Amino acid sequence: MNVLLVALDTVRADHLSCYGYRYRTTPNIDELAEEGVLCERMYAPGIPTQPSYTTIFTGQYSITHGIVTHGGVAELSKDAPWFPRILQQHGYTTCAVSNLWRMKGWFSRGFEFYVDPSHRVPYLHSVDAETINSRAIPWLREHAREKFFLFVHYWDAHTPYLPPEELRRKFYEGDPFDPKNESLKPLWRQPFGDWWRKGWFKELSEGGREVTDRDYIRALYDAEIFYADRAVRELLEVLEEAGVADDTLVIITSDHGELLGEHDIFFDHHGLYEGNIHTPLVVRWPAGGISGGRRVPHFVQHVDIAPTILEAAGLPVPEEMEGKSLLGLLRGETDEPLYDAIFTQECTWQAKWAVRTEEYKFILSRGEDLHNMPPRELYHLPSDPDEEHNRYLEQWEVAEGLEGELEGWIRTMLEKAGRSQDPLVEQGVTLGKSWHRWVEERRYW
Repeated sequence: MNVLLVALDTVRADHLSCYGYRYRTTPNIDELAEEGVLCERMYAPGIPTQPSYTTIFTGQYSITHGIVTHGGVAELSKDAPWFPRILQQHGYTTCAVSNLWRMKGWFSRGFEFYVDPSHRVPYLHSVDAETINSRAIPWLREHAREKFFLFVHYWDAHTPYLPPEELRRKFYEGDPFDPKNESLKPLWRQPFGDWWRKGWFKELSEGGREVTDRDYIRALYDAEIFYADRAVRELLEVLEEAGVADDTLVIITSDHGELLGEHDIFFDHHGLYEGNIHTPLVVRWPAGGISGGRRVPHFVQHVDIAPTILEAAGLPVPEEMEGKSLLGLLRGETDEPLYDAIFTQECTWQAKWAVRTEEYKFILSRGEDLHNMPPRELYHLPSDPDEEHNRYLEQWEVAEGLEGELEGWIRTMLEKAGRSQDPLVEQGVTLGKSWHRWVEERRYW
């Protein structure tokens, strides 16, 4: 068995057409889902990038492995489980086409080959799918006859949203520069607006006219997803050409989503709302019984990816891994839910915990909120899927019960990890400090 793990960075599940999106953004991943299995409710238990990918590779929650922030000073223990290293130790040829190692060195663990094409571009995030495939596809063709694990990381849906010119209006009709359109007005009172006006928004302007329509920026995000989807197709075609498609476990996921103006969060991935923590998971492995176009309706998490891959490879799952193998669900051998609730956190722009159940989302802040939200939020998701109506005051008993459940889970996990203090409090936010500096410089308070 081979393994191809594809990460579509910053892609929210509800902007993929196979997840019901109104635009056909992912025709090739849609086809893969029809051939394999789609997990309808895949969640990130820690965001953004560095906590999320660390969780994917360790099979541990961020409260256990200790990486709760992006750009923090915490280091991953050398003893932490790491599934690429386990595969390598059991005879797999391992390769990453990514630049995560330039953020944190532990992302290179377990890879015999680490190919980083982003040295060719000025910013880590600006390496495009074509460049990634220019390195991933030759490697795949050369090593397809070996027992391989290939990790391919596409950045395209991350800011800056600058898809190829011919795709920029594929999902948009209207005038991006309409001076009467004020949908981006809230962005200009945030540091993101200040930074991006001086950066990638300049590349979107035409004839000195600045973009005014938030929906145009949404369309660019969708076009980036469409562009990455084409790159996924090229990878899958190489598997077919090499005759190894049937016995290759293909996993498509993302590290987190993106908010596109909802909740006052413009084109970034902070906030524990569904658009950020609900990610795609599409899996295909015909030889292993993962096929048929089925859908799994139950909660699953990033923490489950490592145990799933190891069990599929016939390898023991380390006891230190906290996730659960999804093989039974993916093969249709069971329909029993693995989780009643999802616990998730962020500690980069703001420090927050959340618990998500079938009915409710409860969000608990450990510090200041950059968008003037209260320290406790409660949403009834069946009636309010967009999380627009905070019910904390009117359903405080429900909120109190969920807060107790959340705090109890945190205490249990801290005890298990031999820690006494919540890492969100201990480590504090990282990038969020620049927001506060920006405000202070302008004497907003």
